[in-house]
Amino acid sequence: MKLKVIGFGLGRTGTYSLKTALEELQLGPCHHMERVAQNMSVQLPLWNEALNNPTNFEAVYEGMQSAVDWPTAAFYKELHTNYPNAKFILTHRSKESWAESFGSTIYKLLTDRENAPAPVQEWLNMVVKVIEKSGFSMGLDFDGLAERYEAHNKAVRDLIPPEQLLVYQVKEGWEPLCKFLNVEAPTTEFPRTNNREEFWDLVNASTKPKS
Repeated sequence: MKLKVIGFGLGRTGTYSLKTALEELQLGPCHHMERVAQNMSVQLPLWNEALNNPTNFEAVYEGMQSAVDWPTAAFYKELHTNYPNAKFILTHRSKESWAESFGSTIYKLLTDRENAPAPVQEWLNMVVKVIEKSGFSMGLDFDGLAERYEAHNKAVRDLIPPEQLLVYQVKEGWEPLCKFLNVEAPTTEFPRTNNREEFWDLVNASTKPKS
């Protein structure tokens, strides 16, 4: 199964809502960082290998029809090369709101990773490498985060042909997404999920020891 839809928007741009929407449109399963956190024994070796040699994407995305969020967004150049016929989506929000949201969720989680249990540390260390690949070193201030966020979005827009790229905010709902994907819009409400409280709930659920 080859990827049909690939999201290059960074985490905290509505990627979990987009994941849920794509699955509702029968374009799932959709890969998201949640899948990595919930299946570390399989996913971590694959992504660590991809960071060193980004060629074996078929194994990374086995069984997936779509992919969004990190780690996917960090590999936008390689994935565009490997899946030239896919449709690509760049979720976005204002640079200020993104930097504030990212800084208080993912960046905070990574900054405090030394306090996490060993298996979780291994996952978070991989995530650090992924965001570094996206241009975000640890220790950036608010302005640095906002600047690198804009640089990523510009790089994606410069790379992907306009007819293959939907630049999209999830608050726009079904209409532009379904038009781009050439599918019928559902009558259900567009999914709105993974606010900050939900982010920490997902992290806690993904990292607590399995009974």
